[in-house]
Amino acid sequence: METNQLLGAVQQFGSPLYVYDAAKIESQYLKLEKAFLKVDNLRINYAVKALNNLSILKLLKQLGSGLDTVSIQEVQLGLTAGYPPEKIIYTPNGVSIEEIEEVAALGVQINIDNLSILELFGTKHPDIPVCIRINPHVMAGGNNNISVGHIDSKFGISIHQMPHLLRIIDNTGMHINGIHMHTGSDILDIEVFLYAAEILFNAAKQFNTLEFIDFGSGFKVPYKEDDIETDIEELGKKLSKRFNRFCTEYGKELTLCFEPGKFLVSESGSFLAKVNVVKQTTSTVFAGIDSGFNHLIRPMLYGSYHHIENISNQNGKKRFYSVVGYICETDTFASNRRIAEITEGDILCFNNAGAYCFSMASNYNSRLRPAEVLWYEGEAHLIRERETFDDIISKQKVMNFESTLVTS
Repeated sequence: METNQLLGAVQQFGSPLYVYDAAKIESQYLKLEKAFLKVDNLRINYAVKALNNLSILKLLKQLGSGLDTVSIQEVQLGLTAGYPPEKIIYTPNGVSIEEIEEVAALGVQINIDNLSILELFGTKHPDIPVCIRINPHVMAGGNNNISVGHIDSKFGISIHQMPHLLRIIDNTGMHINGIHMHTGSDILDIEVFLYAAEILFNAAKQFNTLEFIDFGSGFKVPYKEDDIETDIEELGKKLSKRFNRFCTEYGKELTLCFEPGKFLVSESGSFLAKVNVVKQTTSTVFAGIDSGFNHLIRPMLYGSYHHIENISNQNGKKRFYSVVGYICETDTFASNRRIAEITEGDILCFNNAGAYCFSMASNYNSRLRPAEVLWYEGEAHLIRERETFDDIISKQKVMNFESTLVTS
């Protein structure tokens, strides 16, 4: 998006503000589709947790996407956005059997990632098709918090527990229609992904009723100029060839599934915040903005990098700033970052703010969550109103302490 469009959005809707570029989301979706053109049956299931706004879900539905969900609430969002249940897969972790059964009753594809729940669900509902999430014991991802396929991960059924897994399936007579893995986010080396895929192919040979193989996602996008990103085109060539060969060996055309979140929406997002104060200390110049980790926690939680630009003074002389928030804790977005000279009232733009940004926002310090805007076909559309104080207290029940006082 152009700078004047972003500044115009702030002028119209205030700050802080999330703005998403629909054209970028569409181009990323089509890029992934194109990389796997040689696969007859491809399904892209967007990971709702990355950005769960209903308008974003409807946009992706329009492109042909299914949904990857991790909670019954995300399933309900998908249904509300108009997705048919059969285009939604539900891959929870650590939830109750009651929630899984409730989702199954909606007609959504169930994906189970632990043996005890698999046995319980299969015993009670042997006729409901189930996908199995395998842990391939492959370390991938840019941070320990988002590397989910390694040996110590809480996610998935260990590939080494395959005999136990097969015994449960045999004893319950349950129907397995899919097999799944997800190694982690920010995959740098496609050879690691392909290695994990080979483990999944070997596991898939143990089942004769499969309809799909789900390879998760975790594709890395660039966060700054000349940054490393997952080579989707190369992955498409190699994995398509291997998948098609497997289908031939399996004797049946299966569907290849992915669950991209960050890959589809990260680069579409801009987070815009106003500079409240520029503070010079003995060694540091702080630029304090009208936001904090209550709105964008990724730099503090994951150490993630977001390119920051002063769009109010793009051609100004570069100086070093530490960009910080207004939360009553250390909430540093960037330390000693070279940014065009900043003054109070300037608007800073944080790039790659489309994934795991608003969806992880909170009301910490009783601050209000910001508005969201979708830039679509040349216009800014408000897709979430800015919260008000009434929103914060709307669900609270205030006790009347005076009526409980004991008088002597």
